[in-house]
Amino acid sequence: MDVVTLGETMVAMRADGLLRLGTTARVSVAGAESTVAIGLSRLGYAVRWVGRVGRDEPGALVTRTLRAENVDTAYVREDDAPTGLVLFEQRLPDVTRVQYYRAASAGSRLAPADVVGAIDATTRLAHVSGITPALSPTARDAVTAACERASEHGAALSFDVNFRSRLWSADEAARVLTPLARRAEVVVGSPDELALVGGVDELLRHGVAEVVTKRGAEGASVTTVDTTRHVGAHRVSVVDSVGAGDAFTAGYLSGRLDGVDLDARLARGTACGAFAVATRGDWEGLPTRAELDLVGSAGTALR
Repeated sequence: MDVVTLGETMVAMRADGLLRLGTTARVSVAGAESTVAIGLSRLGYAVRWVGRVGRDEPGALVTRTLRAENVDTAYVREDDAPTGLVLFEQRLPDVTRVQYYRAASAGSRLAPADVVGAIDATTRLAHVSGITPALSPTARDAVTAACERASEHGAALSFDVNFRSRLWSADEAARVLTPLARRAEVVVGSPDELALVGGVDELLRHGVAEVVTKRGAEGASVTTVDTTRHVGAHRVSVVDSVGAGDAFTAGYLSGRLDGVDLDARLARGTACGAFAVATRGDWEGLPTRAELDLVGSAGTALR
C-alpha cells in the first residue's frame, strides 16, 4: 500500500429539507479518513483504510462503497456494535447543521490490534486525524499504535488536526493531539486547529517538516523551516462545503507522494477542494488525476 489510514466511517444521511418537518434524505457514507482514502485512490494510489463497522446493512454499505472506490478493506473488522450515523441538514445555503450518532459505535471500538500488520515496509505514508482519538480510549491507542508502526517501517506520517467540538473540549483535545502532531512530518489544520496543537512555529521547532494551513475560501499555505508558500482558492459555485478540507488534504498528500514542489502540492489540494464543494456529498465529487485540470474550465462543454 502507498497509503494507510484509519478511523471511523459512518452512514451519512443528507436531508433535503428540515428534519423536524419530515423530509427525504440521500444515504451515503462519510468519514474524514475514508474521504482522504477515496481521494488518493482516485488519484492513482494504492490505499488501505483500517476501521470497524457493524454487522449490519450500514456497515455493508461502508465496505461496499470503499471497495467500489478501489480502497483496500482487508483490515476492516466487523463488530457487534452498530455502525455510526451522521445527519446533515442544509439549514442555510452556506450553513450545514451536523448531528452525530456515534457513541459506542463499532468505529469507536477501533483498537491497536486492528492496526498491526496494516502498516508494513511497503507503506509510504500513514495518515491519521484528530477525530479518531476523540472516539474512545482504545481508538486513541490505535492512533498511537499507527504512529509507532509508521516510525518502525520508515513511513511518513501525516496528521490532520480535525478538531470536533461535538466530541470533546478544546482543552482535552490539545492535551491529546499535541504530542501526536509533533510526531508527524506533515500537519494539516485551520489556523484555529493549528493553534490548538501549539501553532506553526512550535510544531516546526519540534521537527514537523511541513505545516499546512487550510484557509477555506482564501486558499491554503504551507510553512517549512525555510519558507512559507500560499495559493488562493478556486472560485466555483459552492453546493456543499462539507468534506472540502479532507479533499484538500488528499490532493496535497498526493503532490507530496509525487515529489512535486510546495506550490504544486497546494495547487493540487485546492483543486481537489474545489471539486468537493461543487458537488453534494463528502467524497462523491473528488477528481481523478485526468480531471484535475478541469478546474477553471467554467462554461466549457467537453465533447
